[in-house]
Amino acid sequence: MIGGVRFVTWLFTNAVSLAAAAWLIDGIRFPPARGDISDKILPLVLVALILGVVTSFVKPVLKFLSFPLIIVTLGLFLLVINAAMLELTSWIADQAGIDFHVDSFGAAVLGAIVITLVTWVVDAAVGADD
Repeated sequence: MIGGVRFVTWLFTNAVSLAAAAWLIDGIRFPPARGDISDKILPLVLVALILGVVTSFVKPVLKFLSFPLIIVTLGLFLLVINAAMLELTSWIADQAGIDFHVDSFGAAVLGAIVITLVTWVVDAAVGADD
């Protein structure tokens, strides 16, 4: 039961942070809702799931491979990695037929900042612990 609650909390946090990024950053967008709210929620949840999987499996490999750059830039290269994860999520969503787009790397960098900040706030609000 606890594992299910953690999964729902994790998915909720990812979805809220993605929604905030799409709302605040011009180059990140979901499709306009055409009908009821489920037309907006389903793509959001699916993209949140994709982002979570990409972050869980690809990001650790990139962090390991770029460890010297992370050290030299005092951690700022992590922002580039997070932006790359958002770009990869956009590409996977496009391949899966999910209407989610990140227009540029600059938008991805800004989106990564928003997603990180919103994730911190939501995790603090819901009491998520890793």
